[in-house]
Amino acid sequence: MSETTETTVLRTAVQVGGEPASYLTAGRQDAPPVLMLHGTYWSRVWLPVLGHLADAGLRPLAVDLPGLGRSGGQLAPETATVPALADWVTRFVAALNLSGPIALAGHDIGGAIAQHLLAHNRLDVSRFALVNSVLYDSWPAPHVAQFRDSDSDTGEGVLAARRKAIARVLPGVATESLIADYADPWTDERVRRSWMALAGAADNRYTLDLVPALRRSIVPKLLIWGEDDLHEKVAYAERFAAEMPHTTLLRIPNADHIPTENAPGQIGRALTDFFTT
Repeated sequence: MSETTETTVLRTAVQVGGEPASYLTAGRQDAPPVLMLHGTYWSRVWLPVLGHLADAGLRPLAVDLPGLGRSGGQLAPETATVPALADWVTRFVAALNLSGPIALAGHDIGGAIAQHLLAHNRLDVSRFALVNSVLYDSWPAPHVAQFRDSDSDTGEGVLAARRKAIARVLPGVATESLIADYADPWTDERVRRSWMALAGAADNRYTLDLVPALRRSIVPKLLIWGEDDLHEKVAYAERFAAEMPHTTLLRIPNADHIPTENAPGQIGRALTDFFTT
C-alpha cells in the first residue's frame, strides 16, 4: 500500500473495548513506535510517509479512531470529545502492549488529541509532531461546524461534503481515484454518524485549555505545515512555534491541509530525521 517506498504497509487491527481498532503499520514490531493520529479524515492521511518511517528503523502506527476509517464501533457525542478520544488512544496503546517512550504525531483534530495526551502526561511521549493540526482557537472549520447542530443528515449530504473537502485540500494531486479512496469510509452510514458526532463535539476550548501546560513542556516538537491551508493557517503554527519551547516549524509551500500527499518525500524525511535524532 505504500506510495513512496517499496516497504510494505499493512492494515491490521487489535481489539479495544470489544471493537476492532484498525491501523496501518510498517517495519519491525520491535522497532521504536510512532503513534499517528488523524482528525476529520482517517489514517489514509499518513499513508504516504509510513514507508519512510519504517525504512528509518521506526514502527509507525496510524490508527483509525473508533467508528471512523476502518475501525469498528460508533462514536456518540460523549465519546467524540478530545478527552474521551485521548482516553481511547491510551487503551489502544495498552492493547498493543507498547512500553517505553512513544513518538507521537497528530493531524487535524488528531493534533488536539495529541496535545491533550502530551499536556496531561497520558503517555510517555519522547518526541511530538503536528501536521496542519488544530491549534488554539483555529477550529472547528466552517465546513465541519455546519454539521454540529444537525442530527438528521447522515446520508448523501455528509458524503458529498467530505468529497468536496477532500478535493479542495489536495491541490495538484486530487485525481478522481484519490478522492474516491479518501472518501470511501463515508459510504458507510455508521462512519457518517461517527463523523457527525466528531463534528458535533468539536470545541476549541480543548486546545485553548492546554496552552499553559504546553508552554511548560520540554518535549521536542516539530510542526509541519502546508502553507495554503485556509483554516488551520500557518499563522497559528508560527504562534505555536514562538510560544512553545523546543519547537521547530517546517513550511510546505503549494500544499494545503494534507501536505503528506503533496510532499511525501520531504515530509517523510523530516519526520524520520526528527524521530530518530
